[in-house]
Amino acid sequence: MTRPVVHFEIHGKDGAKLQEFYRSLFGWEIDANNPMQYGMVTPGVGGPPEGVGGGITSSDAAPMVTIYVQVVSLDETLAKAESMGGKTVMPPMDIPDGPTMARFSDPEGNVIGLVKQ
Repeated sequence: MTRPVVHFEIHGKDGAKLQEFYRSLFGWEIDANNPMQYGMVTPGVGGPPEGVGGGITSSDAAPMVTIYVQVVSLDETLAKAESMGGKTVMPPMDIPDGPTMARFSDPEGNVIGLVKQ
C-alpha cells in the first residue's frame, strides 16, 4: 500500500527567525506556542487531496532532502526570498513534460524548491 508524505521539517540555528521567514514568504500559519517552540505549520489550500508525492534519485551532489512549495510566480517569490536574506540557487527552469521549477536557500542555507502553479 502506498503511504503519503505527511510532514516536513526545516531546521536551523534560529528557529524563530526561520519561522518568521517562511510565515512572511509563503503566508504560512505557524504556531510555536508550546514548551519546545516547535513551529507547527498549518496545511495550506490547493494542494493535492491525495497527499504529497515525491521522487528518489541518484546524484553526485551531497545527500539532501528538498521540499517543494507551489507558488503563483517563481520570479516574484525568488525576489522576495532574496530581499529577506535568502539566495536563488536554481533560477526558473522548465522540466521536460513537467512543471517549471526553481530553488532558493533560506538564511540558514536550507534549500527549498518552488513549483509554478
